[in-house]
Amino acid sequence: MKTGQIVPAIVAVLALSACAETTVTTGPEGDIATLQNVPEGVIALAAPNQDLTTVRIQPEDGCYWYRYSGPIETTYLPLRAKDGRPICSRAPETAQASG
Repeated sequence: MKTGQIVPAIVAVLALSACAETTVTTGPEGDIATLQNVPEGVIALAAPNQDLTTVRIQPEDGCYWYRYSGPIETTYLPLRAKDGRPICSRAPETAQASG
């Protein structure tokens, strides 16, 4: 994806994420809100081999995460775009320089 295409794609993801329905389930990690319907823009951006049926938005960073079930453990990993960048519903907060 070219740089000129990234900005409109991010804007589309942000707009679509506001419409996402969630389901809250309780498990070993506590209450987890999983998206019932992942926005089409997120699906289009997502790299292959990621479980899009278990996507949630992490409140701390506003990024999409998916449940990865590996041979040893099951954990949540950041949902990545085809170019390797994490897919987020809001821009990352910039660190304030302390002076």
